[in-house]
Amino acid sequence: MGFKMGIVGMPNVGKSTLFNALTKTAAAQAANFPFCTIEPNVGEVAVPDKRLDKLVEIASSKSVIPARMTFVDIAGLVKGASKGEGLGNQFLANIRECDAIAHVLRCFEDDDVTHVDGRVDPVADADTIETELMLADMESIEKRLQGLARKTRGGDKDAVQQERLLKAAHEMLESGKPARMVEVDDDDKRAWGLLQLLTTKPILYVCNVEEDNAGTGNALSAKVAEMAAEQGAGTVVISAAIEEEISQLEAEEAEMFLGEMGLEEAGLDRLIREGYSLLKLQTYFTVGPKEARAWTIKEGYLAPQAAGVIHGDFERGFIRAETIAYDDYVEFNGESGSKEAGKMRVEGKTYLVKDGDVMHFLFNA
Repeated sequence: MGFKMGIVGMPNVGKSTLFNALTKTAAAQAANFPFCTIEPNVGEVAVPDKRLDKLVEIASSKSVIPARMTFVDIAGLVKGASKGEGLGNQFLANIRECDAIAHVLRCFEDDDVTHVDGRVDPVADADTIETELMLADMESIEKRLQGLARKTRGGDKDAVQQERLLKAAHEMLESGKPARMVEVDDDDKRAWGLLQLLTTKPILYVCNVEEDNAGTGNALSAKVAEMAAEQGAGTVVISAAIEEEISQLEAEEAEMFLGEMGLEEAGLDRLIREGYSLLKLQTYFTVGPKEARAWTIKEGYLAPQAAGVIHGDFERGFIRAETIAYDDYVEFNGESGSKEAGKMRVEGKTYLVKDGDVMHFLFNA
């Protein structure tokens, strides 16, 4: 399990440049004019995790398989997109297929890079796109309510539930707030997710700053951080230009370059970490002489659910899990040392998997 993050924003804010950096390809055409991205570019990247490198070192694993995540570079949205302006609804549909949204905001001044509205105001840009997504959701909800009318009159329980949730979302949207602000009961969460409303997607604001401010941000990114805090959204400061340059370097060169720029880590690492936090994801590992692998699961997964990420048979026939905490695995130099130290635990079906657990599953085929 990974997750799919859609990269959205106004034209010319650095979306495609960031996508190129993230996927280490030039698949997305970065150009100084609106709508240079005509089809959504999809790139799958490895999730950097230094813990996995350490596990490989200890176990002398012959192969290493990191967790994966997918980025989708979606064309620049403009005011009126919900009514088909620019490239409109085609790209709203691309957003709908993503788990979360990385909203890239221009937080740099550059006379050589045009702004579609003739000014640099990241908060206003964020509001423009949020408004378009809200308008698209309202139109979708109104159509779906009409389609549900007959079923609800007939007492269909699923239709009644959908109608109630759609009306709650519409009411929130009419108040000028995104649908993700609706408080949803646990019993309704599955049905709520199936509605696939655009404004229920978690948002991470990506502040694209000039190179000199990549480590600290600037006045514009500070305004975005203030806005995000009010919404309960995440933010990350990145210089897309730096990230693209780093992506072309070998590991040692990239580390040296980051040091020269006064940066502790690449923007990709920060972006993924914030994305994981946004979607409440975590990682467990399977480690052996043949292979060390990272697996992405949702927070709150029990051992059988975590096993099911590897294969459905693991979950259906789950017997128990042999588990070692990552810190213990490192401290006692692997599985044998951890066993001798009494740090390997046998866990059952009710075990709540923790981030960094090293696990081995036993199951009935």
